[in-house]
Amino acid sequence: MDIYQGYGWVFWQGITITIAVALCTAPVAIVMGLLGAWGKLAKFRPANTIANVYTTVVRGVPELVLILIVYYGVTIFLQWALSELTGGEVLIDIDSFTAGVLTLGVIYGAFATEVFRGAFQAIPKGQIEAARSLGMSPFLTLRRIMMPQVWRFALPGLGNTWLVLLKATALMSVIQLEELMRWTDIGARNTKLPFTFYLTASFLYLGLTIISMALQHRAEKWANRGIRRISS
Repeated sequence: MDIYQGYGWVFWQGITITIAVALCTAPVAIVMGLLGAWGKLAKFRPANTIANVYTTVVRGVPELVLILIVYYGVTIFLQWALSELTGGEVLIDIDSFTAGVLTLGVIYGAFATEVFRGAFQAIPKGQIEAARSLGMSPFLTLRRIMMPQVWRFALPGLGNTWLVLLKATALMSVIQLEELMRWTDIGARNTKLPFTFYLTASFLYLGLTIISMALQHRAEKWANRGIRRISS
């Protein structure tokens, strides 16, 4: 007996898009997080101001509102700006996948900023001073001394950010992106079985979370290889 009445395929269709959105968003969030952390830790005051405004605004505005602003507001603004420059009517269509990836990347880049900032501050200052005394350039110090340790310190926080990001992809359904929740809603409406479809979707999200947690544990174990822990 087919409890999904022939609509079981919607879950596979939706979960592939959900994973694709999350995987494409993660690098954007990491880059934004590194830039934001640099801005917060830099001695250049304008960079501090921009980074602080970025994290405050993005973390203070609901994700759904930001998604709608990017999908509708940015499109309207670009069309207006280009029309003013060219003197003619310009039509711009931002596809929902790109809008979703960029918006979630900017949103969770703000959270990653704080993760990376804490990771950079956790590096012993004596190591950085020793690298400088050996004549290492700032870039070489960053590449050989700081970044290997930053990833080790940041992995737990980045893992938590990834888990929240993975679930936040469900918000993309409001801009018609056909991810898991969008397809689940289509199946539920056509079969009149909302409880069955939404319960299945919740288990799929739970499964992705469990897999992600297992991979995070392995990544943390790999990053901490060779680190001797002293118990008191």
